[in-house]
Amino acid sequence: MPAQDPSSFLPQDEQPRWWLWGLPLAALVLGLVFLAGVVGFWFGEREEGGGGAKQGIEAPEGDFGILQEVYQVLKNYYVDPERVTPELMRQGAIEGMLSVLGDRNTQYIDPESYAAGIDIISGTFEGIGAKVDQDPFTGNIVIVTTFRSSPAERAGIRTGDVIIAVDGQSTAGWNVTQAVRRIRGPKGTTVTLTVQHRDGTIEEIPIVRDVIVVPTVTWEPAIDESGAPARDVAIVQLQQFTQHTVGDLQEALRQIRQRGYRAIILDLRSNPGGSLDATIRVADMFLDRGIILYEVDRGGAKRAVQARQGGEGVDIPVVVLVGPGSASGAEVLASALQDNGRAVLIGEKTFGKGTVNQIHELSNRGALYVTVGRWLTPKGLPIEGVGVEPDIVVEGMTEALAAGHDPALSIALEQLRQTIARR
Repeated sequence: MPAQDPSSFLPQDEQPRWWLWGLPLAALVLGLVFLAGVVGFWFGEREEGGGGAKQGIEAPEGDFGILQEVYQVLKNYYVDPERVTPELMRQGAIEGMLSVLGDRNTQYIDPESYAAGIDIISGTFEGIGAKVDQDPFTGNIVIVTTFRSSPAERAGIRTGDVIIAVDGQSTAGWNVTQAVRRIRGPKGTTVTLTVQHRDGTIEEIPIVRDVIVVPTVTWEPAIDESGAPARDVAIVQLQQFTQHTVGDLQEALRQIRQRGYRAIILDLRSNPGGSLDATIRVADMFLDRGIILYEVDRGGAKRAVQARQGGEGVDIPVVVLVGPGSASGAEVLASALQDNGRAVLIGEKTFGKGTVNQIHELSNRGALYVTVGRWLTPKGLPIEGVGVEPDIVVEGMTEALAAGHDPALSIALEQLRQTIARR
């Protein structure tokens, strides 16, 4: 049965036309991007003829005329007058207002970048196939995850890499929007990223951009300790949450049952989030009851999204693999299954993106990506800036994966076979 519509949490006069979920605007898919979860922004369903939410913007309170006074003084007296341009001053004022909020997920999107955003419904984009975010403590631009078989992955870009420079230009002081604008580009062109890997080594990596097909759900037999395909356990990779995810996962579960598999490993290690509705519906597929998440609005009111009885995956044993590349919707799904006792989480701590954001279109054809709520786990714990801790921690998992070894997989197989044996 369909899960509760999350947009019903907002008053009718605040219903968003673009509902965003997933990594911060930040977590942009390089090249696609601005998808919240697949890249840059992930747009929700767009109303015909519509833009982002523009509910009754009023004249600002207080004396904002002082900004004009400051501009006039700078224009008339500043020692380098060529630097005092209306556009530069306007951009600085906007960035100043947002910076004092201390919220990495509320960002201004200039018209050029906003025009480059791609609706997740299209399912493809041109770029390198990686998602980035900005470390809230260091300000570094960091690779959150790469798409499987993407140009970024093939070139050697890894989860956790810090982007030091793009085409030789330092990223110091950049925000995610600026980084994405420099890294994205048309198919066949090359961008060179200078990155610092998690082991401290620095590497200059040229990447040829391509058309990226956004993956949703894939599955295969799990590989056991001997290197042979397991006959009883399948591994399902959930790459992100889009309007196609629920149907794709339903079909995958149908095939898994038809071929006699008795349990599944749900791999969320490269899942940056995406559609909130799809996230809730996937969780509902594995839960017969219980709370999926709490939403906290700007007034502090907390509302629960409840699972409905029945679902395609409620009776199949499942464990979940998580890591630093699991963000937003992936963290909500993981915590929902963990807190309801439905699945054991194995791997490393997740990314820590727990806000819901709206796109508000502006008169200059740019937009403001605004945090309008926060998500809590079923146990009432925050996700934002904290992440979700696995039940079984696999130290060094991310580095091992980069080296072609998956230590979490054997642990997951052991857990599931113990569960199967008890049935």
